[in-house]
Amino acid sequence: MTTASEVLFGWNEMDEKSAIAEVLPCCESSRWAYELSRARPIANESELLERSDAVWRSLSLEDWDEAFRSHPKIGERKALAETTQQSVEWSRGEQLGVSTSGLELRVALAEASHLYEQSFGRIFIVCATGKSAEAILADLQRRLKNDAETELAEAVEQQRQITRLRLRKWLDV
Repeated sequence: MTTASEVLFGWNEMDEKSAIAEVLPCCESSRWAYELSRARPIANESELLERSDAVWRSLSLEDWDEAFRSHPKIGERKALAETTQQSVEWSRGEQLGVSTSGLELRVALAEASHLYEQSFGRIFIVCATGKSAEAILADLQRRLKNDAETELAEAVEQQRQITRLRLRKWLDV
């Protein structure tokens, strides 16, 4: 089994294009992947997560929206934008609580998601790992009450959390 140190060592040694492609499934903002690859060499998981957070927070709205579009809507399998196979697989696992829920709950999530898109102009982003469909629906209904600025900050934070989880999965390959 490959260790996190070995994964980082290999990534630190890659050419820029390969390094970008390697981390892109963790957060499908091309600017994030580019800037993170430029932050190399990175010594350990803690430094990787810190640099990832710093890069993520420095990005523009367009960069954030690019990452958001790489996610399938809650309860769906296909993202709005083309995405990597690894990202698709991770999304499936992250939304496990929704995919195993009953039809009535999935319909309620779809309806609330549609309202969210109408209100905010983007899909609902939530770090769904380990959350039940009921918890996700409650979070979605709560966030529908946010103003646009508050909700953008929430979506950005949720994507940051997703990225951290995916970076840890990548290191555990």
